[in-house]
Amino acid sequence: MANNLYVAGTEPRSGKSAIILGLMELLTRNVKKVFFFRPLVDVDHSNGERDNTINLIKSQYHLCSSYEEMYAFTVTEASQLIAMGKHAELHEGILAKYNALAEKADFILCEGIEMVGAAASFEFDINVEISNNLGCPMLLVAGSKMKTVDDLIRSMKVYHESLDDRGCDLVATIINRVDPACVDEVERRLLAERISTRQLVYIIPNNENLGNPSVGEVARLLNAEILYGEKNLTRHVRSFTIAAMQLRNLLARIEYGTLVITPGDRSDVVLACLAAAQSMTMPNISGIMLTGGLVPEEPIQKVIEGFADTVPIIAVGENTFQAAIRVDNIHASITPDNTRKITQALAVFEKFVDMDELSDKIIKTKTTIVTPKMFESRLLQRAKVDKQHIVLPEGEAERILKAAEILLRREIVDITLLGREDKIQERIRSLGLHLEKATIIDPKTSPLFDDYAETYYQLRKDKGITIDNARDIMVDLNFFGTMMIHKGHADGMVSGAVHTTADTIRPAFQFIKTKPDCGIVSSVMLMCLNDRVLAYGDCAVNPDPTAEQLAEIAISSAKTAALFGIEPLVAMLSYSSGKSGKGQQVEKVRKATEIARKKAETLYPGLEIEGPIQYDAAVDMEVAKTKMPDSKVAGRATVFIFPDLNTGNNTYKAVQRSAGAVVVGPILQGLKKPVNDLSRGCLVPDIVDTVAITAVQAQAEKRAK
Repeated sequence: MANNLYVAGTEPRSGKSAIILGLMELLTRNVKKVFFFRPLVDVDHSNGERDNTINLIKSQYHLCSSYEEMYAFTVTEASQLIAMGKHAELHEGILAKYNALAEKADFILCEGIEMVGAAASFEFDINVEISNNLGCPMLLVAGSKMKTVDDLIRSMKVYHESLDDRGCDLVATIINRVDPACVDEVERRLLAERISTRQLVYIIPNNENLGNPSVGEVARLLNAEILYGEKNLTRHVRSFTIAAMQLRNLLARIEYGTLVITPGDRSDVVLACLAAAQSMTMPNISGIMLTGGLVPEEPIQKVIEGFADTVPIIAVGENTFQAAIRVDNIHASITPDNTRKITQALAVFEKFVDMDELSDKIIKTKTTIVTPKMFESRLLQRAKVDKQHIVLPEGEAERILKAAEILLRREIVDITLLGREDKIQERIRSLGLHLEKATIIDPKTSPLFDDYAETYYQLRKDKGITIDNARDIMVDLNFFGTMMIHKGHADGMVSGAVHTTADTIRPAFQFIKTKPDCGIVSSVMLMCLNDRVLAYGDCAVNPDPTAEQLAEIAISSAKTAALFGIEPLVAMLSYSSGKSGKGQQVEKVRKATEIARKKAETLYPGLEIEGPIQYDAAVDMEVAKTKMPDSKVAGRATVFIFPDLNTGNNTYKAVQRSAGAVVVGPILQGLKKPVNDLSRGCLVPDIVDTVAITAVQAQAEKRAK
């Protein structure tokens, strides 16, 4: 297996940060310990400055290495060594820092230096030399911004010939930031010059959102004071306009994503811009910058406070002209706090780069160890392979909307949001989200409502439900969403961010029902530890299952584990191992094990099930050798079935808090169609993962049919 890769750009501002993010995403799906290393960084640490890319990758992928371990020298230090003729010492120092990091890593992704001005003349040479000294194959990022197709192709040929002459192993070339109108012409020329027939070449069109700074970046780089709208600092600045004219002229100049720059005493401009931001007929601006060190007076501030979450307002000390020049000179970057830009960068990379093809070229073999990040990356990738339609009944909730934007941008699923359309649209606008691809349905006004109410009435009239009852019930968002699944208008449902578990799953119990071979709905928690993923069942639904129910939970949990890439070895847990213990609870588990083994003969041939067994004997090989030496499961278990809800719920929470495990779930199993419940304390990433899990379950149900 290749254990390193060096990413170098052909010129400054080629957009390497987005490429690095995409490569890290690709690598973490297949490699346990991926580390990031920059031989040289162009920052001044004496001023407290830190390299943005190192901070970005360290934060996004939770790398355990320190900042200092992730680089060797600053550009200033390197230049001094070269000036003193200590060229060898420079490379020895880089290699020493790299080797120290390599001792802890399975794979190291290296990023070459990117310089501007006079220093750029030796940038490519030093990157090639460092890459060769580290024994790294290279991935070339060719910048194409402001280049003609002829210039781009000529540049590519020169760099490829140079790398070939120097013995570099070129893995692939990514041509980044290509004018969308020129993509076809670039592809034609690459074929004509036989460049794309000799190696992997990917073309990524220019994306304005990645190339434009956010309001937060502008504020940080200009050392601006943030007055209002701190939650919306991730909005992209597509252009700016100086507001020194009368309002009728200013409003005509406002475009989508405009940063309005105006003196701090122009309260009329500020109020007009805030009003425009609330208008459904005006473009949504990115923010307002107040200049001259002036801020609105107190009466105006009270009015602004009513609009605080609409657009960010920042203030600088420079005059308007100076501030505009500084804004114009800002170059966008992807910062650790800008989750929307990170999501967009990953979406763009995954759309235009063949992940499997590039992964096969970079990595020859795959590790069997699964880390939480690897599990999550693979999960999202599986979900998007066969895109499913997921309904989210809590469409007015902020966390749901933010998760929906991530899911749609990365093209993982199609989404329907349920709720009052005006409230949802208002919330989307106030949060500055892009959810144009989401379908929004208000059950009360939906043309599907009458049919759904009639269907529910027919399904439940034997239970005493009248048509009026059915119409009242179908107004409920969870009932409406579940009926969408029942009728085939959606593939799965995720709820629970603001509803109870009972509210979420009650409709499914009433008319989705269980699978023919399963008489009980249960759940599993996927416990993502440092080096593996385990399945715990049942930790959320059944308080005290019978032996027969426990056996069904075991079979269902094994199938769920296998669905998500976990080889199922089932441990039926108790306070005693093997035949040594006695008591009602032990006997229940012993009987459940016997029933589960018989069921497995037809429902899951070859499934290994052991029980009763204690947890330590199930996970620890040394304990297993003592207590159950002949067991094929002991010491190797991956699926753990708890005897009751009390034991299961407390155990998973103990492991989560004590071992720092990432918990995914509960995942409901046994239903004919997937419905999953969220914790009311869930975070946006939890929602994204649960929706992806639901999509994978829906894929499996369709394959089974």
